[in-house]
Amino acid sequence: MALRGTGGGETESGYVVEGTLAKTIINEPREVTLANGLTAPLHMQVHYISFSAHADFPQTSNFRDELRPPNIILVHGEANEISRLKQKLIAQFDGTNTKIVSPKNCQSVEMYFTCEKMAKTIGRLAEKVPEVGESSGGLLVKKGFTYQIMAPEDLRVFTQLSTANITQRIAVPYSGSFEVIRYRLKQIYESVESATEESDAPALIVHERVSVRLDSESYVTLQWSSDPISDMVSDSLVAMILNIGREGPKVVPVEEAAKTKEETEKVAQKVVYALMVSLFGDVKVAEDGKFVISVDGNVAHLDGRSGDVECENATLKERIKERTNPTFSLLITCLTFPS
Repeated sequence: MALRGTGGGETESGYVVEGTLAKTIINEPREVTLANGLTAPLHMQVHYISFSAHADFPQTSNFRDELRPPNIILVHGEANEISRLKQKLIAQFDGTNTKIVSPKNCQSVEMYFTCEKMAKTIGRLAEKVPEVGESSGGLLVKKGFTYQIMAPEDLRVFTQLSTANITQRIAVPYSGSFEVIRYRLKQIYESVESATEESDAPALIVHERVSVRLDSESYVTLQWSSDPISDMVSDSLVAMILNIGREGPKVVPVEEAAKTKEETEKVAQKVVYALMVSLFGDVKVAEDGKFVISVDGNVAHLDGRSGDVECENATLKERIKERTNPTFSLLITCLTFPS
């Protein structure tokens, strides 16, 4: 560096800090202020060669064109230079969805990312390719950033997890004829079959879920594998068996009976609505009282009184019917025989 005389020169390499003599010299002023406070004329040539590892504007622009990121955060630089870079990037990428921010130190930045998640079907579920419109279900297992769908029987094969079945058994006091139970069950439930067991004790299977067996002259035994539907069926069966031995229905005036029936229908409508919301999410009540169920763009209409389903999508229609048929039977039982 030479400040007096002629023929002097300086080469600046890399980054120079704002407020230093080197930063002042880069702008090639006529005179500079020395460390002792005196001024001196500048008689030399100044050359700046960037050896910085940071990207400049052309490099940042090319990098953005290649990746097209939704967010660009400018950090680690002088405030004025970053502000200039930000304005150039905003002008260059105007009309795009790119968000460009230059936060201050310790300032939080929120970014939102949307991505498609894909789950692969493995094991016995992958042996058969489903037809168009055919539904396929299993257990969704997340491992790291991957998702897999498998049958419950394959859980211990492809993971370190295992499954367990909970079998429940309850004895209900009952000293009457088993044929009375059979008769009442067939009045209420759609599916009541005789159980094929080696034991001589009479037994029935309700909805292919709960077995009812007369094990003694003083009680009947209910047994089922625990799940939400089976638990509901068993609860209604217990209520029915306990009420068989009670007194018959009381005589009430016609007006009071009609009022009770209307209230019962309102309760049933609320129960069905709550159940449909928990199963399908988007459920609305139309003016005619029917439930409008929307799933993935498909719309179905469910009659809350009869259980009839109207839907152009056969798969969705079958899904709703599978869940509503046992529900209406249970409602009849629970509202007729309150526990």
